[in-house]
Amino acid sequence: MSHVAFALVLALALGFFSYNAQRLVRYLRIGHDENRLNDIPRRAWNLLRIGIAQTKILRDPLAGPVHALVFWGFLVLQVGALEIIAQGLIPGFTYAKILPGPLYWLFLASQELTAAAVLAAVALLLYRRIVVKPRRLQGDGVHSGDAIFILSLIGALMVTLLVTSATDRALGVDHPAAVQPLSAALAQLFASVPHGAVQAIHHVSWWLHALLILTFLNYLPYSKHLHVIVSLPNTFLSNTSGPGTVGAMKKMDLEQETEVFGAADVTHLSWKNLLDGYSCTECGRCTSVCPANITGKALSPRKIVVNTRQRLLEVAPAIVGGDDVFGMPFIGAARGDAESRAALLDHKLLDNFITEEELWSCTSCRACVYECPVSIDQLEIINEMRRNLVLTESRFPEEVQPAFESLERNGSPWAFQPSERAQWAEGMDIPTMAELWERGERPDILFWVGCMGSFDDRAKKTTVAFARILQAAGIKFAILGQEETCNGDPARRMGNEYLYQMLAQQAIETLNRYEVFTIVTSCPHCFHQIGNEFPQFGGNYEVIHHSTYIERLLADGMVPLKHETGEKLVMAYHDSCYLGRYNDVYDAPREALKRALPVVQLVEAPRSRDKGLCCGAGGGRMWMEERVGQRINVERKKELLATGAEAVAVACPFCMTMLNDAGMKLESTVPVYDIAEVVAARIEARSGDGEARPSEGRSEAGE
Repeated sequence: MSHVAFALVLALALGFFSYNAQRLVRYLRIGHDENRLNDIPRRAWNLLRIGIAQTKILRDPLAGPVHALVFWGFLVLQVGALEIIAQGLIPGFTYAKILPGPLYWLFLASQELTAAAVLAAVALLLYRRIVVKPRRLQGDGVHSGDAIFILSLIGALMVTLLVTSATDRALGVDHPAAVQPLSAALAQLFASVPHGAVQAIHHVSWWLHALLILTFLNYLPYSKHLHVIVSLPNTFLSNTSGPGTVGAMKKMDLEQETEVFGAADVTHLSWKNLLDGYSCTECGRCTSVCPANITGKALSPRKIVVNTRQRLLEVAPAIVGGDDVFGMPFIGAARGDAESRAALLDHKLLDNFITEEELWSCTSCRACVYECPVSIDQLEIINEMRRNLVLTESRFPEEVQPAFESLERNGSPWAFQPSERAQWAEGMDIPTMAELWERGERPDILFWVGCMGSFDDRAKKTTVAFARILQAAGIKFAILGQEETCNGDPARRMGNEYLYQMLAQQAIETLNRYEVFTIVTSCPHCFHQIGNEFPQFGGNYEVIHHSTYIERLLADGMVPLKHETGEKLVMAYHDSCYLGRYNDVYDAPREALKRALPVVQLVEAPRSRDKGLCCGAGGGRMWMEERVGQRINVERKKELLATGAEAVAVACPFCMTMLNDAGMKLESTVPVYDIAEVVAARIEARSGDGEARPSEGRSEAGE
C-alpha cells in the first residue's frame, strides 16, 4: 500500500514540476530569439570548467569552497536520491542487488561522507548568512528568508538521510562500519530502543527524506534557488567566456529594428537574457566588484538581473494568456481582469524596475560579468537598455550631448578639428598612409593613435613615446593623420548605435582603402573595438596593443636600451579593464616594465589583474559627471598609493587621465606614466640625437 501511495505522491510531484517547467519555458519565449547552440565543444568546456569544476565560485577563498562543496555534494547525493525513489516504487529495491559488493560499499561511503560534509557546509552558510551577514548578501531584492529556508531544507535532507541509514543498521542491515562511520555511530543510539520503535523511526525518516526531495524539487520554481536547476544550462548557453568574441556588443540591425531600439522591457530582451534572471543566485558577487556600487552609486548588477526576473514574472502571465490549462491563473500571478492586465502591460522594465541613474552609472568594466559564477551577462541588459534610452527616447545625461555632436561633426568626442589630429607628430618624420600609398610603399604596421592620443596633451606624450620606440626599433610604420577618425566606441557604449555604425563604417572604409593588415594602438578601447567589434562590419585586421608590441620588441632586443640600471624604483601597474578583462592582456605590460627597468620592483594593489578596479572612465563615463558617492578614480588611486609605489604605470590614456585627476584631488606627488614613456625614457641616446635623453630610469620615471 505504501508503494502505491508513494507512486501517487511521486506522480503528483513530477506532474506539478512539469507544469511549472513548461510555465517557465513559456515565459522565456516572450524574449526574442537568439542562437546559442553554436560551437558545442567550447560550450561543453565552459560547462565543465565553470559549471562542474566551479572555477568562478572558487575565486572567493572563503565562501567559495563551501558553496562548491554543497554543489558537488548535490551531484553525488542525486545517486542516492534515485535509489530512494526506486525503493518507493519497487518493494525491496536496493543498489546492493545490482552492484558488486565493493562498488556498493563505495556508494554507501560516498553518500555518508558527502552528507556529513554538506551538513557541515550548510551550518557554516547559515551562520554566515544569519550572524556574519556579509555586505554582498544584503540589499534590495535579496531573498535572505528564502536562502535560509532552502539551507534548512538541505540540512533536513542530510539529517534524514543519516537517520535512515542508522536505523537501517539498527534493524539488522549489515554493512562494514568503515563505509558508514556516522550511521554506525548513530545506530548505537538505537541499541536500547524497542525494535518496533526503531522500525517506526526508520519508516518516518525514509518518508520524510523522500518527501523533502520532492518538496525541494517543487519549491525551486518559486525560489531564487531555481538556479539549482538552470545554472548549468545557463553556463552552457552563455557567451560570457566565449564562444564568440568576449565583451563584444551585439550588432543592431538598424533597418529591421525601426519601432523600438534596444530594450525598454523584457519583451525586447533575448530569451537568454531572461534565462539569466532564472539563473541568478543573488550571491552578490557581481555587485561586490562593481566600481559604481563600491563607491556609493545606485547601480547594482545583481538588482538589474533580479529586476529583470521580477518584471518577467509580473508581465509574462498576461502576455502568454494568463490562465493555465486548468482555467486557473498561473501560480504566482494574480487573476487579472482586462484593466489589471492593461496596467501590467503598461509597466516597463525601464523606469518601473530599473532607473536611468542605475544604467548611466555603469562603467562597462565587465567585473560583474567576469565574477558571476553562473555566467550571467548583466552588461548586455544594461547596454540594450542604454540603446533604448538614447535611440528611442532621446534620454541621456546632458553632458553627453556635446560628445555626440563632436563625434558626428569632427570624428572625435572632443571639439578638435581633424587638421589638429597629427600635430603631435610634427618634426618626427612620421609618414601617413596616404604618403606611403602614393609612393607605392606599405608599412609594417599602422599606428592607430586614437582620439586621446591625438588631442589630449598628456596622452600625446604617450603617443610620442611609442613613436620613438618604433623608430628606435627600426619599425616601418605610418599613421592615418587627418584621415583617422574615432572608431565609435564611446558612442556605442553610450547607446548611440546609429552614430557608432556610421563612424565604424567610415573607419573601416579608410582602413580597407589602404589595405591595412596590422594595426598597433596604445588605447585599449580602440584595441578592443577595432580588433573585436569591427569584424561585425567587415573590418578584419590583426590588432595589437602597444604593451604587447613593446614587450615583443624588447624580448627580441630590437629596442636599444641604456645599460645603467639606475636607482631601484617601486612601481604599481594599474590594469585597464578593456585590456585585461576584455582581452586577457595582463602580463605583457608588466613584462615590458621589467625588461625596461631591470631594477623595478613591481607591486600589486589588492585588486589587480582580473580583479582590478576600473578607473571610472569606461562606458562613456569619461564624458559624464560623477555626482553621487566617492569618485571611482579617487578610490582606485588610493589603492595604488597604499601599495607604497613611487610611480604608477598604466597602458591606457583613459586610465592615465583618471588617475592623474585623482592624484590632484588627493594632492599626491606620485606620478603616472604610460609604459611607453617608461620604455622610451630608457632608450639609449645615439650620437647625433638632437634631444637629450634622461640618463636614469628613476630620473625620468620619477620626475
